[in-house]
Amino acid sequence: MTIAVKESVSRESSSIYINRDLSWIEFNWRVLEEAQDPSTPLLERVKFLSIVSSNLDEFMSVRVAGIKDQLKAGYLKKDFTGYTPAGLLKRIMKRATKLVSEQYKTFREISRLLAKEGLIFTDYESLTASQRKAMDSYYHDIIFPVLTPMAVDQSRPFPLVHTQAVYLAVVLRLDGEDEGEEPYFAIVQVPSNLPRHIAVPTRSNSKKQEYILMEDLITQHIHTLFSGYTPIAVHGFRITRNADLTLNEEGAEDLLEEIEKELRRRRWGAPVRLEVQQGIHPYALEVLQEEFELTEHIFEIDGPLDLTYLMKWAGSLTGFEHLRYPPVEPEYPKELLDTDDVFEKLRETDVLVYHPYESFDAVTDFICQAAYDPKVLAIKMTLYRVSGNSPLIQALARAAESGKQVTVVVELKARFDEERNIAWARKLEQAGCHVVYGLVGLKTHAKITLVVRQEEDGLRRYVHVGTGNYNDNTAKLYTDIGLFTADTVIGEDASALFNEITGYSSPHEWQAFGVAPTDMKDKLFALIRREAEHAAAGRKAHIIAKLNSLSNQQMVDELYAASQAGVKIDLIVRGVCCLRPGVEGLSENITVRSIVDRFLEHSRIIYFENGGDPELYLSSADWMTRNLTRRIELICPVFNDRLQQELIRILQLSLHDNVKARILQPNGMYARVETQEEPLRSQFKAMKIGSWKHGRVKRQTSHEA
Repeated sequence: MTIAVKESVSRESSSIYINRDLSWIEFNWRVLEEAQDPSTPLLERVKFLSIVSSNLDEFMSVRVAGIKDQLKAGYLKKDFTGYTPAGLLKRIMKRATKLVSEQYKTFREISRLLAKEGLIFTDYESLTASQRKAMDSYYHDIIFPVLTPMAVDQSRPFPLVHTQAVYLAVVLRLDGEDEGEEPYFAIVQVPSNLPRHIAVPTRSNSKKQEYILMEDLITQHIHTLFSGYTPIAVHGFRITRNADLTLNEEGAEDLLEEIEKELRRRRWGAPVRLEVQQGIHPYALEVLQEEFELTEHIFEIDGPLDLTYLMKWAGSLTGFEHLRYPPVEPEYPKELLDTDDVFEKLRETDVLVYHPYESFDAVTDFICQAAYDPKVLAIKMTLYRVSGNSPLIQALARAAESGKQVTVVVELKARFDEERNIAWARKLEQAGCHVVYGLVGLKTHAKITLVVRQEEDGLRRYVHVGTGNYNDNTAKLYTDIGLFTADTVIGEDASALFNEITGYSSPHEWQAFGVAPTDMKDKLFALIRREAEHAAAGRKAHIIAKLNSLSNQQMVDELYAASQAGVKIDLIVRGVCCLRPGVEGLSENITVRSIVDRFLEHSRIIYFENGGDPELYLSSADWMTRNLTRRIELICPVFNDRLQQELIRILQLSLHDNVKARILQPNGMYARVETQEEPLRSQFKAMKIGSWKHGRVKRQTSHEA
């Protein structure tokens, strides 16, 4: 598609697109802003700091690793946003370095505020004599037996350094040896199975709780590991490796075994980033650079390495509830509350469930009732990411053991959850479930359950379609939507979808669904073009899309074309957005907003005005190339008028948020909403169960916001 653009659209970038990876860094800045926000409860700010680190770890190990692979392969071509791999990598590292610097500045500020609350991060030198004695005992009794000093010399090659683990680089001198001799070098891994922050016994007449980092304690006692040597310097370091799996699915006789092999290879992935403690000894840095073959992309950290540990630390504290968000108790969906038979209720009406404000127990109960109901003949389900002790797995196993036909599509390639999914796959197979690992070259990302039940008037299908994973833990932290329905058309499409995944079936003529990679993109394009036709004819034309990411060039071009045709387009995109809104002659009819708040915005909802006859869809897919072309995804229409109104109100909540929403500017940067209106914080408003089910969206008082 050719996009007509006036020459005057030039802004900070000459491209009409925003680069995906640079857009992602801007997203992580928004996460960091939540850690900096004084209105965010203090321990929640600590958690946001941790999330910034975990986000950056994954970004480096996957996205940056991929760019480095391109450079290694000699790939010089520009991407559609105008960046070569070399130019993009340089820009990424510049922005990431600034981000990390700001993150640790924030960490120091939060540490000062925690100290005022009686939670003190201290060091060994600041302890009293009695506290030191207690910590000495802790080191000798608990830490020392676990440590393994690993020397590096001619007879002992550099040991395996695990990705994202914290190590100490130790520079030593042999006792009695001349200072001019080359020093000795060793590394010590900081145990990851012990608490990183160690609680120090309280001082007399004090209620303040002090914590010392385990690596600080090891550093103070490093001489106990190297008798006959004098430690010259001890500094922390951390390596990030390429974590992207490279699978030969077609040549793999057993995909499960192939992924297990790749997981073992991941430990040896090429180094991507080296983090070192500020002030590291020059000899130690030289040795590490030589071993990891990194002359750049080295981050000097002014503070503790790897702030991801803060999440566990903050979660373990008791007695500081005033420093957290008030707990949210999800309500059980009212439509399902007064019935013992979910199938009877679904024969009457469809039901929409909005997590985390409404309980995920409704989904669990649906699967459990199906597992125990003697009239249920078959259960088919996709599993992408499940929790560590998922009740759904137990229910599916029980159903199979009772003789029901249970088919589970387990996605073994769900990044960083591969090992857990392998374990679930084996357990389900042992229980008698038919376990399918999807189609070669495609991740199964659709979230759908099909229950086939024998009833008096024949077989009936019951379907659950969701925007998020079947994970009871993340359902408390992510905003997601699930649709329960007994609609005949949706049921028939659900059966056809599972038949395509598990058997040999030609692409289906979908009645309701749009399914990637075969026809979802074309269906979405057709719906967008239909809005453009409505606008051209003077009819109502409006698109609202709530997504996690938008990075597919063709999709961006379609939205640009619709904007030029006069379609009003409101995009609610939490993370990456490659579309540049508000550009004269191109996208002046498009707004893009991102909401980063207490819960991770994860629901995917699409609204088409359709000339006054609105259509609404739920989707498992973001508008990224991988979702549209390399994954099994689905969009599902919501037919029920009442549920359509509920979805519209959810969208309106996001569009009216003026507390946590940021608006994407034409230059690729984000700005908070500036308004004189009363504050409205969409997630807090949604906590008032029913705000999206009844009436219009009302603004909150300052107190409510």
